[in-house]
Amino acid sequence: MKLMAIAVAALCARMASAAAYDVAAYVWPAYQPEPRWAELGIFNKGIGEWQNVKEAVPKWEGHRQPLVPLWGYENDADPKVMERKIDAAVSHGVNVFIYDWYWYGGRPFLEDALNKGFLGASNNGRMKFYIMWANHDVNSYWNNKVGTKDGKYNVIWPAKVTDDDWQQIVDRWIAQYFKRTNYYKIGGKPVLSIYDVKSFIDWDGLDKAKERVASLRERVKAAGFPGIHLQIICGSRDLLMRKDLAALGIDSATCYCWIDGTHKRLGDRSQPELTYSEWGELALKMHDDCRSAAKSSGMVYFPNVSIGWDNNARYPARESKRVIRNSNPADFERYSRRIKAWADANIAAPFPKLITVNSWNEWTEGSYLEPDAQFGFGYLKAVRKVFGADEAKH
Repeated sequence: MKLMAIAVAALCARMASAAAYDVAAYVWPAYQPEPRWAELGIFNKGIGEWQNVKEAVPKWEGHRQPLVPLWGYENDADPKVMERKIDAAVSHGVNVFIYDWYWYGGRPFLEDALNKGFLGASNNGRMKFYIMWANHDVNSYWNNKVGTKDGKYNVIWPAKVTDDDWQQIVDRWIAQYFKRTNYYKIGGKPVLSIYDVKSFIDWDGLDKAKERVASLRERVKAAGFPGIHLQIICGSRDLLMRKDLAALGIDSATCYCWIDGTHKRLGDRSQPELTYSEWGELALKMHDDCRSAAKSSGMVYFPNVSIGWDNNARYPARESKRVIRNSNPADFERYSRRIKAWADANIAAPFPKLITVNSWNEWTEGSYLEPDAQFGFGYLKAVRKVFGADEAKH
């Protein structure tokens, strides 16, 4: 009986530890046959951006391309596929998915991975989820046949919305997502992440941005919630200090990837490429700077841990981009522990210890938890070692 009591106590301790952290991995919903790919003239093989992954080539000696997923090039809009991924995520300590969400030309884009895949999975209730409105323009970034000198960054679909768009978008968010029992909430408020809050303000000015946020809050409350928790993506102290940003009443900030606050250093060809450890030190400094700025603006800052960076798969064979060197599960585990300690020291009640992860599946940016042919389940095992897992259901 005594041994059994000790075992139960240990299990409870592990479960309490797991419950203490919300580990939220971003999901890039492009690995599926989205009908609107044809409008962009890309991914004609019916497998979405897996096409870029498969077509990638090494750009220098030792460059690890193409990347090979351990599970194969699966369709993330297939609920059976997502059932296995949900089980893998939860059993290794990832308990929240953050889905990139898009709207262009009066219509949604890339919703099927969430609507059909994740929400169609019989076990989706094991995880929470929320959406990050990826309100950036679409150019040829996803087209591996177009290089920088060919006009890769010319806008194809502008992200700017009208008032009519905004009404449709908010109605869609509330009806399709916020009302679900496993939608992630803080203080009972659905969390909505906005990728580019600067553009949201600059599109039509601060007054219009405030009007749209006020409308969002009003309609979310009318739907029965105490309000909305607005989160922004930010790796810049300067952005968090903007007075017009404070006027929107933003609740929290985090970053999408460590690259958010380190891209200038990575792009500086007068210096060597960053190793993962060097990148991690810069990221911790970024978190400290952003936490201080966020606090002064009345926000909480949630930290991020990233896996790597290599977006060469999105560029022609003739064009090479700088990468983070020596990304590996052991160093990822080491910095995950430091981010966990950072969260313990800097996030106080009533806020959850939310840690965002880049990412579940950013294969064409070299930052993914999903198992691959090189490391297997190495990154997922690292998450489990640091943050625990859903032991009761594993």
